[in-house]
Amino acid sequence: MAYSYEAPVSQSLFDRASVVTPGGVNSPVRAFRAVGGTPRFMVSGTGPYLTDADGREYVDLVCSWGPMILGHSHPEVIAAVQEAVSRGTSFGTPGEGEVALAE
Repeated sequence: MAYSYEAPVSQSLFDRASVVTPGGVNSPVRAFRAVGGTPRFMVSGTGPYLTDADGREYVDLVCSWGPMILGHSHPEVIAAVQEAVSRGTSFGTPGEGEVALAE
């Protein structure tokens, strides 16, 4: 199967992003033109896989530049985030959670 370089949905998103975001991307590759082609805009991730806006699936070898060592949408991570968010999202004050994380 030949890889298709066409990515019309990602191209449309890149066109929109280029109007409002320097270089059209938020990543270490600030000006994507230096890389060439159309950046793939991702819509979901599960385990080691990402799916782009055009419906193609990729193995995520970048792991969001490091923090996705458990993979995308890991059930225990989702449960911990949901539990924390259910108590509030931002208080502007110190909290027990930041102490526990630092320890």
